[in-house]
Order: sequence, then C-alpha cells, then structure tokens
Amino acid sequence: MSRSQQIQVTQAVASLPARAHAGSVSSDLINQLRALEDMKSAISSLQAKIAVAFDLAQRQELAESGVPAAERSQGVAAQIALARRESPNKGSRLLGLAKALVSEMPRTMAALESGKLNEWRATLLVKETACLSAEDRCAVDEELAPDAGTFDGAGDKTIIAAAKAAAYRLDPRSVTQRAAHAAPERHVSLRPAPDTMTILTALLPVAQGVAAYAALTRHADSARSDGDSRPRGQVMADTLVERITGSPAGFSGIDLQLVMTDRTLLQGDSEPARLTGYGVVPAEWARELLTSGESRTDQDFSIWLRRLFTAPSTGELLATDSRARFFPTGMRRFIETRDHTCRTPYCDAPIRHYDHILPWAEGGKTTLNNAAGLCERCNHTKENPGWSVRPEPAERHTLKVTMPTGHNYHSTVPPLPGYERTRVH
Repeated sequence: MSRSQQIQVTQAVASLPARAHAGSVSSDLINQLRALEDMKSAISSLQAKIAVAFDLAQRQELAESGVPAAERSQGVAAQIALARRESPNKGSRLLGLAKALVSEMPRTMAALESGKLNEWRATLLVKETACLSAEDRCAVDEELAPDAGTFDGAGDKTIIAAAKAAAYRLDPRSVTQRAAHAAPERHVSLRPAPDTMTILTALLPVAQGVAAYAALTRHADSARSDGDSRPRGQVMADTLVERITGSPAGFSGIDLQLVMTDRTLLQGDSEPARLTGYGVVPAEWARELLTSGESRTDQDFSIWLRRLFTAPSTGELLATDSRARFFPTGMRRFIETRDHTCRTPYCDAPIRHYDHILPWAEGGKTTLNNAAGLCERCNHTKENPGWSVRPEPAERHTLKVTMPTGHNYHSTVPPLPGYERTRVH
C-alpha cells in the first residue's frame, strides 16, 4: 500500500460525516473496507521482509559473539512470535512463510504486496509447495503468477488445488515422498469448543482414519437399527469415548482437576469453575458433573476434594492440600493448577515441564515462587543465548521474559475462580 493510498483512506474516513446521501456513504464504506484489506496484505508483506532481515541480523550478531553456526537460528522464531503477539508455534510458521516468499516465491510476494492475495492464501501456496526444491518452487510461483490476478475470485480450495497440481507436474517424486513421510506426523490434539464442548482431533494415515470412521459408522447404524433413539452422530461420539477410555462416562480413574470455589460446590453459587486443559465452565455444569450427571448411572467413579488456599485480594494460589507435603508430585500439581497453561506470553500450549525460573545451577531454589509450568518448546527456547526469565514482584505470580534484543514481556498467572467476586465485594 503506497503512501498516497494510505492518505486517501484516511481522508475518506474523515469525510464520512459530511456525506449527504446514504448511497454514497455505503459505496465509500465498501471502498474503505477493500482499501484496508489491501493495506493489511501490504503490511503482511512488509512484516515478512522484516522477519527475514531480523533472522539474518540475529545470525550475524550471534556469529560475532562466537555462537556455533548450528545454534544461531535458535530462538529467532520465538522472538518474532512475541513481537507479533503470537504463540511460538505460530512464530515458526510465520518465519518459514517469510523466507519462502522473500527467497523463492517473488510473484506470490508481489501479489501479497498489491493485495491480490492475503496472508492466509499466500500461506496456502507456500505450504503446498514446501516439499519442492527452491528451483521447482520458483517454477510453480512463475506458473501460477499470483501477482497477475490468477486467483481473482478464487477460494482456498481452488488455490490449494492449483498449487498441488503444479507441484505434481514439476516433481511427482518429492510429492510422493512427502506423503510417505507424513505418517510419523500422526498425532491427537484437543482444543476447546463453545458450550463446554471440546474438539478431539486425530491426524492419521488415510487408511487408518477411514477405517476408524467406518467402524464407528457401522456401530451407529447397527445401534439405531436395534432401536437406539440417539442421533447417529451422538452414537458415534459416545462409542468413540467408550472404546478409548473403557468407560461410558469417559473419565473414570482420570484426574480431571476441576477447580471451583466452595460456594459454587456447596451453596449453589454462580461463580464459574475452571477445568484444566479446557478453561472456564459454568457453575451448574460443574456441580452436575460431580453430584449427578449421566455418567453416575452407568458406572460409579471416585471424587476427591483437594482444598486450595488463595489470597482474597488477588486470587493468587497460596497453598494446596497434598499428601506428599510439597514433595515434587504435590508441587507439580500446585504449579499446574496455578499456571493452567505454558507461562510464555501468548503461548497456551499444555504444560509439559515444571521449570526452575532461576536455574538451579545459578542458585535457584526449588520453591513455588521460582517455579513455572512450560511447554517443552518454550523450556528449551529460554536456554538460548541472550534469553532471561526472572520472577517479578506483583500481586499474582509474574515472570519477566527478556529477549536477546533487550525487549521485555511479562506473564501473570490467571486468577482462580472466585477472584473477581472477592475483589468487587
């Protein structure tokens, strides 16, 4: 987006109150939306160029500091992520996108600069050509010529199909090898959905995925033919849970860590609860899970209550009952309840490591104030040269993350259920 175009957008916005006719106002509003969208694409292209320049600058600075070549790229993506208020995982994808656009796909970059493609659709083109050599990727970029308006009016699926077809023609062997190497990437993930629901996703080889779905489908059709009144999708979902967990309830013998106030549990209070690995849940839903619910009719399960002690004014977790009396198991449980997810700013990945903030080798103590829950990636990233993490004095447990560039970011634990009400009243 040129300077003159930015000025035009600003002037159009400023002149809106003076417009007399509704028709002209509507037309101007649509023009502004389009101009702003073009501007977003242009800014994305500039961010890509800056990201590549930052990567080169970091490598040069680390080389001058004597850091081995193999370690100079570590932490670059994490710094980009923090600057863009994104997770470390997203930072890696953004840096990969930037390098591909700047070095290997100039016509896609030009389309992004001019607004013919947005950042997401440029990402699709980069993703579908990732298995190609730099030379073949440039050839696909030239063949598709995104900057010439090739994808005007095209949706995501059309763009993906065009990129795949071009990649197949240029280097079918690499595409086939990519498919063969995809199986080791299989995994299962869980993310929250509205209304106390979750989305359980499994990335599987196509044969296994189709077979699993077919088995669930056959069982649902059989159950309904035998008189089961549940919708087909419900039968499939319930069968999946029962076959994986061995229980119709789906959670017998598993520590769910449902955190709520005593008022919510015992007095019918409306203060929401928090379910570890999911987030905030309604108070009534939490009570029903513990005191009634469909699961209790099929199979009993044990309920253990563990007291949590918080500071009334801040919601800071102070202590918890622990049979281990704060031996490592009890402390890990405390940290997981307090921190909820990885403590790196903008990273909401599950906690995998229970880390000394001030390292043990530097005199850090095994205390709750010097402890933080981190995902595996962030725990390794903070060990890179120039990174520093330290506790900060605050009402609730707070960390200060300092990057090699000197920029600081802060991470404060979320308050436990009940804090807002206590604070207000």
